[in-house]
Amino acid sequence: MTDRYAVVGHPIAQTKSPRIHAAFARQTGEDLVYDAILAPLDGFGAAVAAFRAAGGRGLNVTVPFKLEAFALANERSLRAQEAGAVNTLRFDGDRALGDNTDGAGLVSDITLRLRVPLAGKRVLLMGAGGAARGVVGPLLRERPASLAIANRTVEKAHELVRRFGPQGPVHGGGYGEVAGEAFDVVINATSASLEGAVPPLPDGVFAPGALAYDLVYGDRPTSFLVSARATGAASVADGLGMLVAQAAESFLLWRGVRPDTAPVIEALRAR
Repeated sequence: MTDRYAVVGHPIAQTKSPRIHAAFARQTGEDLVYDAILAPLDGFGAAVAAFRAAGGRGLNVTVPFKLEAFALANERSLRAQEAGAVNTLRFDGDRALGDNTDGAGLVSDITLRLRVPLAGKRVLLMGAGGAARGVVGPLLRERPASLAIANRTVEKAHELVRRFGPQGPVHGGGYGEVAGEAFDVVINATSASLEGAVPPLPDGVFAPGALAYDLVYGDRPTSFLVSARATGAASVADGLGMLVAQAAESFLLWRGVRPDTAPVIEALRAR
């Protein structure tokens, strides 16, 4: 019997998830269908209930429902608890397991596809909102030499440091506080690139051979990546790889097999 999965959000027309998971299914030989569900802003719970009643096995959850998905789950992974949000649900009878695959997707894309190890590296994470919160734990589990968090609102950076400090060498504050430091990996988890802006990085933050990574993706290099190239980054990557890698983490949770992300990323680029 063909298993049913879907992504739910509002809006949803822009989603690439059905194409990604259809490619994963063809690659792995898994028997499933994957749809997109537009849920009313006040109707997330009803949409999930209807999907489960029709035999749905799992959901990806996108904006603006990740907090509601967290509340709906009656079991939560460590990654979901750290992020305070759920982007993946797996259903098994009355059990609704909530997970957050964003951080694992980022780490997988950097370490496996881009072949940039994080262990022992100096990492700078820009931003302290929901996107940043979801990736701090997975980044620290890679055992970097240090993880600095820079944010315009300094207290938000300090809050993440307090929350994740017991897990590893993390420090943070305003952008000025990283002046004089050089980093091997610089990750933009702010929304600046969506507006064509660039975070106010001090000069000299890119160490020799540094990678600049933007969670935002598009048809052209983001404003941050263009700036990073011009100011010392040796290589750059946008968030399309993370998008596909976090989908692969969801697929692994649902089906027990990890698909290869590289050909799927290439196909999406070609489109």
